[in-house]
Order: sequence, then C-alpha cells, then structure tokens
Amino acid sequence: MPKGEGKLLAQNKKARHDYFIEETFEAGIVLQGTEIKSIRRGRVNLKDSFARISNGEVFLNNAHISPYEEGNRYNHDPLRERKLLLHKQQINKLIGLTKQQGYSIVPLKLYIKDGYAKVLIGLGKGKKKYDKRETMKQKDAKREVARALKERQR
Repeated sequence: MPKGEGKLLAQNKKARHDYFIEETFEAGIVLQGTEIKSIRRGRVNLKDSFARISNGEVFLNNAHISPYEEGNRYNHDPLRERKLLLHKQQINKLIGLTKQQGYSIVPLKLYIKDGYAKVLIGLGKGKKKYDKRETMKQKDAKREVARALKERQR
C-alpha cells in the first residue's frame, strides 16, 4: 500500500495552505493506553500540530487526541508529546533539511494502515501571504474551468 493510503481519520487541511510541501514521510506513532481507541473513533485533531526533532528523535506536538469515554482513570493527556517512529536515515535527512531557513515538519494526515496508526508528515517551507493569494487564484481558475466544461457537456 502506498504512503498516505489507509483508513483516513484526520487531515490537516491548513498545512497545504500555509506550506509548500516538498517531501513526505510515513511515520508510526507511539501511543499510550486508550489513545488508539479514540483514534479509531476519529477523535483526533491535527490542526495546530507540528513535529520537532530532539536528541535524534522526532516528536509530534499539539496533536489533540480526545480522551476515550470508557477509559476512566486510564485516560491520557490529550495534548501530550508523542514519539514518531522513523528510520535513522529519514531522521538524519529531516535534521539536515530542517536546519535550512524556513523549513518545518508538518503532520498532514493520520490514518490506520494494516492495523497501525500512521502519520504522514511533510517537510514544508512556509508560504508568504502573496503565495497564498496566488494559490487561491489558481484554485479558483481551475474551479471555473471545470464548471465551464461541465456546463458545455450538458
């Protein structure tokens, strides 16, 4: 199964709006207790989340996984820092690329693949305001062309 495929549970739509995504990596995620049950129910939010590298390991921050309702005292902190599982070569590549000015690691999707929770992270370079406007213009133009073609086919 290719990267990014599986049962999609959460998506960070704002990431592609705010960043030029140059490369993506598929990472496993270390979870505690009832977190996987909440993830399977789709109780995940990646909106303000980001990944950072410390001590040669990649961590996911600000990803909100809601507490599991039936979990009582075994529940977890919803915003805790979670370790991402990547190969050493991938981590070294990310370290080298994020040292450059303007690059950051952004989670794009969270999905279940072969029974495991996976995160698709992207290496992104921040967009400027004029880049965002240009992207919006291109999307609008594509939408108008598609609408015109649809009308023409009728």
